[in-house]
Amino acid sequence: MKKIVILGAAESGAGAAVLAKKEGFNVFVSDMGTIKERYKKMLDDRNIAWEEGKHTQEQILDADEIIKSPGIPDDAPMIVKAMERNIPIISEIEFAGRYTDSKMICITGSNGKTTTTSLIYHIFRQAGYDAGLAGNIGHSLALQVAEEPHEYYIIELSSFQLDNMYDFRANIAVLLNITPDHLDRYGGEMQNYVDAKMRILQNQTADDAFIYWADDPIIKKELQKYNIAAATCPFAEIKKNGVIGYIEEGQYKIEYPTPFNMEQESLSLTGKHNIYNSLAAGITANIAGISKDDIRKALSDFPGVEHRLEKVTTVGGVTFINDSKATNVDACWYALESMTTPVILIIGGKDKGNDYEPIRELVQKKCRAIVYLGADNTKLHNFFDGIGITTRDTNNMKDCVNTCYELAQPGDTVLLSPCCASFDLFKNMEDRGEQFKTLARNL
Repeated sequence: MKKIVILGAAESGAGAAVLAKKEGFNVFVSDMGTIKERYKKMLDDRNIAWEEGKHTQEQILDADEIIKSPGIPDDAPMIVKAMERNIPIISEIEFAGRYTDSKMICITGSNGKTTTTSLIYHIFRQAGYDAGLAGNIGHSLALQVAEEPHEYYIIELSSFQLDNMYDFRANIAVLLNITPDHLDRYGGEMQNYVDAKMRILQNQTADDAFIYWADDPIIKKELQKYNIAAATCPFAEIKKNGVIGYIEEGQYKIEYPTPFNMEQESLSLTGKHNIYNSLAAGITANIAGISKDDIRKALSDFPGVEHRLEKVTTVGGVTFINDSKATNVDACWYALESMTTPVILIIGGKDKGNDYEPIRELVQKKCRAIVYLGADNTKLHNFFDGIGITTRDTNNMKDCVNTCYELAQPGDTVLLSPCCASFDLFKNMEDRGEQFKTLARNL
């Protein structure tokens, strides 16, 4: 019996363990941290061996294959040892893909992944399609394949997941954009990160579709290196040669595979970045054969995504917006670009090798003040303190929200759009957003 070892026992790891057990493997799960009780129960109920707080080398390095959590870097000591022994290391998504013939709709990009993935899922479910939500959001793909199979899977893929995918094939691949992110994980080399994103194309055939933003400079450059077998479906803000989705004279239009249009003002998502997200989702649904009426309705009534430009409350004429999902500079740029009132901007957290230059002009144009929120705000001070805008320093969410409210004037917007990861002060970006929402509502 072949042995599969799973490193990391959160959503993806526990789900992979369940599928591996079902498929007859000898399964061992190891997590250096503490495993949540619900995942322990999931493993115990299926008689799957596990350990927490350590990695037992003898138990791990006799594996025939290792499935690793996307959060574990390649330079982690146990991964290095496994690679030295030539033990294959794959992602949960790669493993799950071996045991299903369902249609895979995969979405990646530096920004907009969650909104676009959620919108596609919303369209499919509203249209009555049997679809599961997986990857970075929803439930483990492997667990669904094992115990709750669907005809379609709508999968948000991070670069970390794509790194360890080899034979997996996306029937519809969506690449929204590529901007600097996670460079700390990629040795400071942008090309390494770009190469990871482009892996979404691998294994596609002439029966598949590749949807992408035609105006992204990095994608345009990279596509010259690839012989793409799939049908290419580029979209852009305005009509141009080759583009099959665009906005024209207030109309949202798709040309392929069947013509579709609706009033732009009927789209539930607003802002330039959401034009791209809505075009990518509409093209995906059109390719999947969803009816025009169903696409039109779902694009009109999608409620949006929590922690992504989420309007929280208005207190004393000051509006609070939670954009905690903006964990890189480009995401913050889109948030600022959509603002129509003076902004008190909250930025800071665990820096991922950020260059803040792309938002300098928007900050100067739109922000009344900047409030730093991080364990170490030195880099932010060095960049923003000299650009002529009021700045304040905070190290916890309570002080941050109170400081923002003091600085704001009626009619202003307090925008949490941090540019950074959350792990210096918070459990995750959701925790950061929830604390922000609770404290804003309690003002």
